[in-house]
Amino acid sequence: MAKVKTVFRCSVCGGTSPRWVGRCPSCAEWNSLVEELGSPSGDREHAATTQAVPIGEVDLQAWHSVPTGVPEVDRVLGGGLVAGSVTLLGGEPGVGKSTLLLQVAAAMTRGERRVLYVSAEESVQQVRLRAERLGTITPTLWLAAETAVPAVVAQVAAVSPDCLIIDSLHTLHHPDSASAPGSVTQVRECAAALVREAKARALATILVGHVTKDGALAGPRVVEHLVDTVLSFEGERHHALRALRVVKHRFGSTDRLGMFEMTGAGLGAVPDPSRLFLADRRAGVPGSVVVPMLDGHRPLLVEIQALVGPNGQAPAPRRAAQGVDRGRLSTVVAVLEQRVGAPLGRADVYASAIGGVRVCEPGADLAVALAIMSSLAGEPVPSEVVVCGEIGLGGELRQVNQCERRLAEAARLGFTAAIVPRHAPDPPPGLHALRATTVGEAIALAGIPLP
Repeated sequence: MAKVKTVFRCSVCGGTSPRWVGRCPSCAEWNSLVEELGSPSGDREHAATTQAVPIGEVDLQAWHSVPTGVPEVDRVLGGGLVAGSVTLLGGEPGVGKSTLLLQVAAAMTRGERRVLYVSAEESVQQVRLRAERLGTITPTLWLAAETAVPAVVAQVAAVSPDCLIIDSLHTLHHPDSASAPGSVTQVRECAAALVREAKARALATILVGHVTKDGALAGPRVVEHLVDTVLSFEGERHHALRALRVVKHRFGSTDRLGMFEMTGAGLGAVPDPSRLFLADRRAGVPGSVVVPMLDGHRPLLVEIQALVGPNGQAPAPRRAAQGVDRGRLSTVVAVLEQRVGAPLGRADVYASAIGGVRVCEPGADLAVALAIMSSLAGEPVPSEVVVCGEIGLGGELRQVNQCERRLAEAARLGFTAAIVPRHAPDPPPGLHALRATTVGEAIALAGIPLP
């Protein structure tokens, strides 16, 4: 009888060690090794499972994308789901993953496809109540409440679906493994078994994954390597906006972005997020500036607001940011103090990106700077002006990538002027470029008096 060894596997990278150590030898993570049973030792013979063919004779027709029926999801996936592909969807609890997948399932069944929705966390009655609220009850949407992988495979054999949805991977267990559900071993074994089933049946499969406190997918990294696509569903709990991003995609690009709005009837697509972000903007208010940013491959117009107030009796001035990178905010404030002479050393500075989005790219530096100076001087930036540029430590303005696409989005929404670095490309027709070399020149072009 083959001897079974005990190994210690890293919960982060999946690497193994013959004994427990405090730090993983593969990824250098601390206290991440978990004991599990290893594979029986001994030599085995393996036969080829497929026939090798010349690369030019590989049939591509079986790997074309099939639309899901939800436009924003199809945008992110580059057309839809591929037969036999496995997609891992991650997101924080309550962000709307189950709601999104129920709407995807219903849209696919309206296209005369059969979908099997396996709930490992909720009963079928709970799922049906949500489906009634969302209006997603269709004859070819099948429900099952299973927590064991062999039972899920049996349901697949009985229903013969075109798409399988598992909610969620971390609550499944495989009887061949003695570990508890959600452990490193169970998550890896369950994912591997479902991937094998998807490839064998050419079954498009979507797995829901839990996330850690840091927002990363829970479980070993080997799960992300097993699947074909990794999606991240993001959103603030107190905002209605949701963003669907691609972290990994073997069938297309990873720079696409899908936008949704959470309503009482479920998730609604937001085909024009820029117009939504600016819908409630008040013109003529000091401290408000619009920046054209890029999120993935999609241009967005976002309002940046800033407020400068007296420090009071606090020992140090506050630098608070919401939706704006706090480190870049501190850098911009320091540049304004040293290069422009702005009296911000004893003032509290607050900066926010309106709409629940995160603006972390360098292209928003100039917008943050002008919003701060506008609030400090009490002078509004003209409402028809957008601002785009990165600020160096010397106060110089630098170009940002794909400036043409950013300015084209601004022109589409009716903006007539843009403050940009001197060597930025020419804007589209209808948009006038106001070019500046330094942040001081940009402040003057915006009509804000220098200190």
